[in-house]
Order: sequence, then structure tokens, then C-alpha cells
Amino acid sequence: MKRGSLFLLVLLLLSAHPGWSSRKVTVAQLQDLLLSLHIDKKSDIEVAAALQQVELNEELTRGAMISLAKLAPGPLTTEQMYVLEARSAQLAPPSYDLPQTPAPDSAKQKAILARAEIYIFRTYAQLPPLSAKKTTLRFQDNTEAIASNSGIASGAKDAVTSSGISSPGAFIHYINAAAHPIVLEHGFIKKPAGKDATRWGANGLIKIPEPDPTLPHVFKEVQSAATLEWSRWELINGKPAAVFAFQVPKTQSKFEINICCFPVVEQAGVARFYSSTTGPILGSDRGSGGGGVSGNFQTNTKWNDFKSTVPYHGRIYIDPDTGVVLRLIVEAELKPSDVVHQFDTRIDYGPVKVGQGTLIVPISSVINSVVVPNGDSGAGGYSTRTSLFSSEYSEYRPAPAR
Repeated sequence: MKRGSLFLLVLLLLSAHPGWSSRKVTVAQLQDLLLSLHIDKKSDIEVAAALQQVELNEELTRGAMISLAKLAPGPLTTEQMYVLEARSAQLAPPSYDLPQTPAPDSAKQKAILARAEIYIFRTYAQLPPLSAKKTTLRFQDNTEAIASNSGIASGAKDAVTSSGISSPGAFIHYINAAAHPIVLEHGFIKKPAGKDATRWGANGLIKIPEPDPTLPHVFKEVQSAATLEWSRWELINGKPAAVFAFQVPKTQSKFEINICCFPVVEQAGVARFYSSTTGPILGSDRGSGGGGVSGNFQTNTKWNDFKSTVPYHGRIYIDPDTGVVLRLIVEAELKPSDVVHQFDTRIDYGPVKVGQGTLIVPISSVINSVVVPNGDSGAGGYSTRTSLFSSEYSEYRPAPAR
């Protein structure tokens, strides 16, 4: 079958069977798809539409994404590649990218964890007060998920032109970017001071929770739960990192999810029910009919935060020689009945020059979230919304004395 025919067949299958759009592919299959579309000289809109149908089952690393960038015919495709990178950030990379070194024995594993404990509590937790800039890109789907009959107006705007296969708002794409200062004290990013007047939820967006999970707090709870176990080796910055998996039950978790905001619709008013007999008595001009209801009805929408202390699991990535933590992944375990269905965070740490020295600090983070935008209101039926937050930390400097 010719490549062009194959592309058309794929699009027809996606159009006829929407569930196929959730089919997961490998990074190698993604590369084959992009190469095929490139050879067939497909337009930017067509290639972006094809990538919107893709969900990876492996991590698309930054290096792999850069290598594929030469196959992107334009900005819409590049945007979807950033979406794939963020959505796959918590996954393991392809097996061919993993070191083939055998797992360390039990004694060496304990030694690595001991070095990590010393680093986390004696070095990272003792970082001096620092200020920095956090720049966050937001990607989101279902910008029209809040029904108009709910009385809720969305301020989210579509940034991509659809190929015609589906509504552009149904796919994840870039929404906006924001930058704000942060303060890091003892490795802990402080919660922003002051009240936020933004009408989160009502503007079609959720507020990104602050701060990110804190390394010392997570490691302490993981130690208490005693669930750390060897996972694999993984390359970070060209060097093998020791990856340990963990699980923290709710009884030992202090990990709080606090996301704003979800609507609760309340209806109030006076209802007068009538029949053909009582209608004239109640003053209804419909008394000649079989019956009905009249009155003064009002709909009020209140916005509530979702707050819950939840169990979680994840992985910690450690330099085996120094104990320096290079990456932390925390995946919340949420109930199916919660208005938040998924909340996964990845934080990467790296060396940054601050003043005359170099410190290991957060340099980037990715949050994958899935929520029910209509909250408990039931307005417009059941729908979900995926929001991705990709953040970079820059301009570190000693925080001014207070």
C-alpha cells in the first residue's frame, strides 16, 4: 500500500472509530508516522491532526523530540510534539534507550539510598533562600466542555485550526503562558502570598496548584512507608541514574491536592403547579391546558475547590555516586468519584550557578491533570478535561533578606 493511501486509511479509521484515537504507540512508531507524512508532503494542519490522535506508551524525551523536529512542517505540528512530550513525561523511555547494566545487589541499593538520604536532608533541605522565575505553558483540551446551559462562560480560546476530523477544542493544544516569581526556602517552594482574584473555573481553566511536591517531605513519607524498591537504570544527561519506585498509603500521606475551581449549581425560586381546573385560580393563562408549572426560577453557580489528602506512588531518580536526586515523579491516587481523576507531577533537578557557587535546584516540572470541569453540577452531562502544565525555572539568585 502506498504511503499516501495508508495516511488516508488512518484518518478514515480515526474518523469512523473515535475510540481508536486512544490507541497507544511507541516512539519508533511515532517516528515512522512522521517520516511517512513528511515523504508524502502533508501540510502542517494534516500532520498536526494525525499527531492529535496519538497517545504514547513510552516517554518522548527532549532529545528524541528535537531529533524529530526536522520532520515537522510547521508550528501546529511542533505544538503537538510538545504535547506528546508533556503527556509522556511520567513514562519510561524506550527500552533501547535504557542502560543494560545489571541491577545492583541489595547492599549497593542500600548504599545508594543512604547517600540520597544524606543529600536530601543535609544538603538540599539546607539550601539558602533563593528567588527565581517560573514560566509555565498551559496545554488543554475540551475548551467547550462546560455547557452553555450551566451559566458558565469559558474564556479558553482555541489556538489551532482543525483538519475537519473533529472540533479543534476536543484536542490538547496550547492555551497560554504565564511567568511569576517564586521563593525557594530550604528546598521548599513557598506558596504565593496574597489573594488571587482570577475567576478560575469560570474562565474555563483550573488553577495550577502551588507549590509542587517537596523532595524532603516526600522522601520522609516514603521512608516511613518503607516501600522503596529497585526499578531500573535510566540515562539522565548521559549518565546512568538509579531509579527506585515507591508507594505511600493514605495513612502515611500528607500530600494534599488543592485545585480551583469546580461549579456547584443551585436552583431556587417559587414553583406553582396547576391543572386545567386550578390554573385560573392561580392566575395562569394556561388553565385551558392539561397542567404545568410556572413561577420565578433562578440558577446560582458557586465555585468550590477540590481538596483532598491522597495516597500516591511514584519514582525517585538518584545519582548513584553522589546521592543527588535528579528527578522526582509523584502520581496521586484518586477515587473514580472525585472531580479530579488524575494529577501526576514530574520535577527535574539540575545544577544552576547562583552567585559565586553552583546549587542543585528544580529546573523544570510537568503536571498532567484530568478533571471533570462541570464539577458536581451535572450540567451538560459527564465530560473530562486534560490540562498539561510545562514549567521552567530560571533566573535563580539569593533571595533578598526580609
